[in-house]
Amino acid sequence: MPSMPQNTSPYRILMVAPTSFFADYGCHVRILEETRILQKLGCQVTIATYYKGRDLPGLEIIRTRPVPWREEYQVGSSRHKLGFDALLSWTSLKLILRRRFDLVHAHLHEGALIGSVLAKLRRLPLVFDFQGSLTAEMVDHKFLDPDGAWYKLIRGLETRINCLPRAILTSSRHAAHTLERDFDCDPGRIHAVPDAVNLDFFRPDGGWSLAGRAARKASLGIPPGRPVVAYLGLLTEYQGIGKLLQAAVELRRRDVDAHFMIMGYPSVEHYRHIASNLGLDGWVTFTGKVPYEQAPRYLALGDVAVAPKISTTEGSGKILNYMAMELPTVAFDVPVSREFLGGLGVYAEPGNSRSLADALQSLLAAPSWAKSLGQRSRQRVAEGYSWDQAGRYILSIYDQLLQPEPHHEPSLTASPSGSERQKGKRL
Repeated sequence: MPSMPQNTSPYRILMVAPTSFFADYGCHVRILEETRILQKLGCQVTIATYYKGRDLPGLEIIRTRPVPWREEYQVGSSRHKLGFDALLSWTSLKLILRRRFDLVHAHLHEGALIGSVLAKLRRLPLVFDFQGSLTAEMVDHKFLDPDGAWYKLIRGLETRINCLPRAILTSSRHAAHTLERDFDCDPGRIHAVPDAVNLDFFRPDGGWSLAGRAARKASLGIPPGRPVVAYLGLLTEYQGIGKLLQAAVELRRRDVDAHFMIMGYPSVEHYRHIASNLGLDGWVTFTGKVPYEQAPRYLALGDVAVAPKISTTEGSGKILNYMAMELPTVAFDVPVSREFLGGLGVYAEPGNSRSLADALQSLLAAPSWAKSLGQRSRQRVAEGYSWDQAGRYILSIYDQLLQPEPHHEPSLTASPSGSERQKGKRL
């Protein structure tokens, strides 16, 4: 990303986030870190979001009213989101009618659809933060059958939404290619702004002393001296948790010394029960939800990190956090993993738990090599995946959208012929 000058006057941004912001995973972290860096660069950001979620200091968060029939809500696709999005539309409409904004920055496809109406109403630019295909996510969540009657309809809606914004920011370069290849989006509107990491926050020691780290491991039931394989993220099948547990079974069968620390939610009891049935008692610790503010301290307990995500369309920001913590990382060999890790990752065949076990074993058996990979991984993110760099690039996109369009005097000469236009393009 190029280094761009900071704008001289702050922009007022309405950020539409159709999710229960803030929760401690994925897209929420991107929304949070984008907001923080934009504030640091002088922008005023107002986040419109669902009624649930954690309030965070220093952020202006405007929430919808709760829906009376659905007080609890888990992550993932749900028909109840239609009600949530209707309320979010109303809340966002009241905001944009009552206050002045310079730009609408929408996350996820529902946000882009809502944001397009708001932007058109106020004649503002719309920026769409694209974090993966809507239909692919719904298929991953088993909410949509790719062979069913609804798939073509929703795919068509997704394609239409992708055409609405003035600019699309993608969470990976692979996602940018997906928009061009699969949705025929204008490449001039697509800007790859890959997920990034706060290097001051994610530090290798996690703020622990050696004694403190040992005590925390003991409190989690991790045997002393046993290498720790760490995972932090959502506990779902499309994130590969089932494959990870199968890999743990394979490593135990091979008598590989390792302990798995699986951090995150939901479905903790579901996967704990599966692990017990697989004979992994004493080999796996489920911590439950880890607040984002505590993520570095928990990750610092790991020796090796794993990113077994099966989805090929979504981002995987957790990998950058692992890298910043100097954790050597095993991942399924999918484009986003390759994009972030490059030659520093240890890759497994996608969806293959035995291959995942092989990759983990190779790192666990070579601690010096693993340490070298971890150290070089932090250097890689420092050079190309910091939020300071990403923030300046986003701001430069805002500048381009908000600068006055040049006034062109009508031409007094005839328009060039088709052959002349082609000649001009080659010059």
